Formats: sequence, structure tokens, C-alpha cells
Amino acid sequence: MKILVMGAGAVGAYFGARLRASGEDVILCARGENLRAIREHGLDITSIRGDLRIEVTATDTPRDFASYDLILFCVKAYDTDAAAQAISGCLKPGGAILTLQNGVENETKLAAIFGSEAVMGGNARVGVEMVAPGKIVHLSTGHIDFGELDGRDTERARKIADVFQHAGILGQVSADIMSLRWDKLIWNGAVNTVATLTRRRVGEILDDPEGLRLLRTLMQEIVEVARAEGAKIADDRIDAYIAHSQKNLRALKTSTQQDLERGKALEYEALSGAVVRAARRHNLSVPAVETIYALLRLLDGSPKPRIVS
Repeated sequence: MKILVMGAGAVGAYFGARLRASGEDVILCARGENLRAIREHGLDITSIRGDLRIEVTATDTPRDFASYDLILFCVKAYDTDAAAQAISGCLKPGGAILTLQNGVENETKLAAIFGSEAVMGGNARVGVEMVAPGKIVHLSTGHIDFGELDGRDTERARKIADVFQHAGILGQVSADIMSLRWDKLIWNGAVNTVATLTRRRVGEILDDPEGLRLLRTLMQEIVEVARAEGAKIADDRIDAYIAHSQKNLRALKTSTQQDLERGKALEYEALSGAVVRAARRHNLSVPAVETIYALLRLLDGSPKPRIVS
């Protein structure tokens, strides 16, 4: 299968490396020093699943290697429009653009551009950190959950699942991918955001009683909004996330904290703004999420009104 990884940051580079190692034809779209490092030295993955050093074709112009059976859409949510323009015309008929982005709004945006038939939803369940251009540290998990937006069992979904299974990165194929997308946002909208604002690794927040209380408050607000949006969230989900984080994610530096340290824009719209917008659609009160949203906007330094009543 010919696969474009659109956005070879920590997440995209990790999955791209695993797919290339399993024999797939993989093209990474990267920029700047990261692109230069991948071209010159390949990818260097230090992983709990075994280290991997591998050469992968990399470009900043996806059209040069088109067309693709599968596009893993891994760019930051705020880069969605520009990245969509860059891959316009690059997908083979019947192929799929599989978004692995943060948040729950990108599927709709991509479907409006490419048509709903071209788009699939997915979650990157992986703890990774880019410690230098072309160098990734993999700390936890390492799989992709995905599915058709309408829940159908399709031939292309089965083919992609086979490819992911062979590469050792298959989580589950879901008939209700948006429930899983909201499920991931429970963790991301709490832990990722608080870690960024406090500049702490996950374990440091969990060890602080008030930090832990804040995480639970944020998670509960997101659960209520997710359920109002129709997502199926188990009653014990918050406890499960806290336990998993305590056991597996203590050393993790979250993706948005990494962005902050590198002087990059922050994904506050995807992590918090999406929850606030959905809450207002359902007349729900989410004061903790609203506070986090405001703080991240101020920290980012470029507040732009996005909320509509």
C-alpha cells in the first residue's frame, strides 16, 4: 500500500517508521530541520517495543510522489486547511484520508473539502516525543483506532486494518469512531492542557492532590459534553484513564507542552475550544474547561474569537 504521512512530527514519524519497516511504500511529508534530518539520516526511534533506525522517503511536496492509497493526516489542527490544499488531487480513487489529529472537529472540515466518502476518523494512541529532528522516543502504547465515519464495515477499512496489523500498530476498527474520538479528548483536554500550562510531566501532575482534582474535574466536564454529543462513554472511564496514566505515562511530556517549548502555536482550539463550542450548543456549563481554554489562548499569544453563541 502506498501511504503518505501528512505531518511527520512525533506521532506521524513513529507510525510511518513502523509501516515502512513492515514493507509498505511510505512517504513522509515534513518541513525544515526535521525534513533535512530524515533525508540525511532516516528516522531514529527509541522504543519500548524495540529500537528502530530506518530510511524513509521524505518530502515537503506530497504531489511529487502522488497518488496514494492512504493518507495519514497528522498535522496540527490549525494547519488543516493548508495541509488539505497541499494534498488536493493526491488520493487514489477509493483511497482514504485518515485523520489522526487532536480534537473532534477535523472530520467535518475534511469531509467538506474532499467529500465524506474520502475521509475516515482515527485515534493515535501513542506516547511519543520528538527529542531532536528525526529522533523519536516512544514511551507508551503505539496503536491506531479507526473507522468509517458512518460506521460501515468496508473493504478498504479491512485492507487498512490488515496493513496496520502487519505493522504492529492496529488497535481496533470501530463502528462508532466519533465515540472513540470524544473518548480520547477526555484525556487530551485534561492532561495535555494542564501539562502545558504547568510545564509538568504527567506524573508530576498526578502526584499533586490539587492537580489530580483538577484533572478529574476537567475530565468530568468533557464526559458530560461528549455524552450530549451522542458519544458512548463508560462510567468508569475517568478512573481508567487516571490508572493508565499512573502506570504508563508518568514520564510523558505531552504534545502541546512540546509545542510550547519549541515556540510553536498551541492546539487550544482542538483540545479545549471544541469542548466549549459543543457545551454551548447543548447549554452545558463547563467552567473548568473554559478557564483552561482562556489560559491557553493567552499563553499562545494570539487570541482570536472563535466562540459563537
